[in-house]
Amino acid sequence: YFYVGRWYNETNRKKWSTRIFMNNLSDIATVKEILTRHGFRFSKSLGQNFLINPTVCPRMAELGGAGPGVAALEVGPGIGVLTRELAARCDKVVTIELDKRLLPVLGETLQDFSNVTVVQGDVMQLDLSALFQQEFAGRDVIVCANLPYYITSPVIMRFLEERLPIRSLTVMVQKEAAQRLCARPGERACGAVSAAVRYYAEPKVLFSVSRGSFMPAPHVDSAVIRLDIRQPGDYEHPLSAEEEKQLFRVVRAAFGQRRKTAVNSLSAGLSMDKARVIKAMEQAGLPPAARAEQLTLDDFEVLSQALFTEE
Repeated sequence: YFYVGRWYNETNRKKWSTRIFMNNLSDIATVKEILTRHGFRFSKSLGQNFLINPTVCPRMAELGGAGPGVAALEVGPGIGVLTRELAARCDKVVTIELDKRLLPVLGETLQDFSNVTVVQGDVMQLDLSALFQQEFAGRDVIVCANLPYYITSPVIMRFLEERLPIRSLTVMVQKEAAQRLCARPGERACGAVSAAVRYYAEPKVLFSVSRGSFMPAPHVDSAVIRLDIRQPGDYEHPLSAEEEKQLFRVVRAAFGQRRKTAVNSLSAGLSMDKARVIKAMEQAGLPPAARAEQLTLDDFEVLSQALFTEE
């Protein structure tokens, strides 16, 4: 009778039902109930698609390196499905949400976790260096996020280019974007962003996620990738800030006209005489007929030096 009495005690019944309720954030009916109660409507402009596949977020958290002694930064928590998985494993989680309408939703779905801080703002506008100093000083930090498709590359490149103190980025992106971000030289998907990512990190595709794993379902499939950040000691020949700037100027120009040879693309993109570009290619030990996607990052570094030493 004691347990029956507890079962029907109103206060404990609410606590019990809320706990069960929050453990079902991948259930469509649960998600709809929460969003309806808070008067929330999906925004296409913000690329809002919430995960309803219960296997994805635990797998992302585990493969992303979440665990004791680790802190995590998340971008775009939605209703907090991945946030809860990170909070259950990490010492601390900071999650950045742009949509103010989701703040009361997150206040409810994350109420069981005292180690989560929700920051309202635009990840592309926030002072991330100050945020890291305030929230993560001295901690081992990972980034783990289900990124809105419309800002995938800008967000990733901001984290990489600002050299924030993070160990890795594990993010879910559109499948095509995943192939492009992780492409190796010689692969058709290889582009300027592929080279940039490989300069800062070692990328790999972890697993695919079907479009039916989301509500509402997008028109494309997704994939989870992990970028292991290169540390200062990982660079055999570290470049200065100016040399880095020149390198990426060359990379962007080389991929600017993909159907042309690297010589023609570089000549047009850098406004350089073609003969000078050919000479630089030869100095770098590269065939003049090579296309940009055939060049490795090391090739681009040597070529950049050859091109700008002449100036």
